[in-house]
Parts: sequence; structure tokens; C-alpha cells
Amino acid sequence: MRSMDQHAIASLEKATLAAVPPREVETLDGWLLALDAGTVGRAHSAVPTRHEGIDADVVAEIERRYSERGLNAVFRLPQLAAFDGVREALLARGYVGSQPTLTMVGEPSAAASLPSCDVPVELTTEATDDWSAVYLGGDFDPVDGACRVGLLGRSRESLFAGVRMKGQMMAVGCGCFAEGWWGLHGMRTAAAWRGRGFAAAILAALGREAVRRGIGRAFLQVESSNAAQSIYRRAGFADAWSYDYWRRR
Repeated sequence: MRSMDQHAIASLEKATLAAVPPREVETLDGWLLALDAGTVGRAHSAVPTRHEGIDADVVAEIERRYSERGLNAVFRLPQLAAFDGVREALLARGYVGSQPTLTMVGEPSAAASLPSCDVPVELTTEATDDWSAVYLGGDFDPVDGACRVGLLGRSRESLFAGVRMKGQMMAVGCGCFAEGWWGLHGMRTAAAWRGRGFAAAILAALGREAVRRGIGRAFLQVESSNAAQSIYRRAGFADAWSYDYWRRR
């Protein structure tokens, strides 16, 4: 695991919400409260902005703030000893942790030099219909998928990357450039075109864009069971911490 100071942790979590902007964000001592009714966990959960000195008494106040807006509280909680007290408080209130997700960090320059196939990568400021069609391909629930595309498209600090072959979009990704970070999101390759290096080409193109902008830090969040971790590691990303989503049964 790579160690990070508290300022870097806070800026990374702010950059996460810049990529999937919730309707409203509130701050609480050591926490960001993303307030949204959609299906995307990062956009409607409370997340700590430091990994030390966290008081479990904050749980009740976070619940109250979500309840005031007619929302159920969700906690995005790192799997660290510093949060043992928070986990105990959540368990006592009937919450269960699920969906383990890995936060990985790296340097854009490493991704920029990732060996990849020699294909052009398109960069646009909008999630076009053909970009969305690739991202939503496969087994995405249509309601969840529409929510995800809507959130990504709401960001004003992102570029949408795509590889097109014979006039058809085959692979996509998204880079958000905020808070001094390049955040990688929305990576997907159409099933029939996987294994051809398109994802690596998108990673490299977005990495180069981050370098061009003078950004020296990169991060992504990927479910712990996702095999895509292998390409991210080749691009220089390393584990920072894992987290779970805590929801009431």
C-alpha cells in the first residue's frame, strides 16, 4: 500500500466527486457528504477526508443530514484500523459492508509511456451517444447505466476518450482533471474488441493529457474482483487503500 498524507487523501476524494458530481455536497469535520438520489455509490455516500482521528459519534449526524433530504445514508469506509469504531457504530445500527473497492494511485507519466497499439484516440468534452453505447454495452442495468453516464456527463473537468475502428467506437474511458489529480473513470471495451490494446491506448492518451496539463498525480477506483487491475498495474498504478460501502440491510 502506498502511504498518503491527509491533504492528498482529501484532495483525491474531492477529485472523485468532481468526476461524478452529486446534486449537493456538504462538509462535516473530516467528511464529504455526497447528496444525490441516483444509483452511483460515490455520488450518494459519505466519505472521510482523513484516515486518522475519526470520531464514531459522527455517524448519527451524517444519518440526520441525509434523512433531512429524504435520502438513506451510505458510508464509503476505508478498510483501515482507524475506522474500527465507525464500523462498530454502523453494525449496531444495522448496516452491512459490501462491494469492496480498491483505490489505486500512480503518476500520469507512467501511464503515458504504457506500451499500446498504434491507434488514434479521440478526446472530446462530452459523452457522445456512441461513447455511451460502448460504456453501457454488456451487462449494465439500463437505469444504473443511464445514471452513470448522466453523472459523468455532468462534470465540467473531464475529457471522454474513445478508440474508433471503421467508423465505430470500440473502446472508451474518461479522465477528470481536478484538485491536482488525473482521475480515471468509465473504462470499457466492446466485448468483441478486447485484448487488442485499446484500453492501454486510452490510458496512455489520458496520461499524456494529464502530463500536458502539469498534473503529477493519478488515481482510480476499481472493484476488488475486477480483472482490469492488471493493466492498471502495468500503467504504474499501485494500491493505496480499499473501501466498502456500508448500507442498512
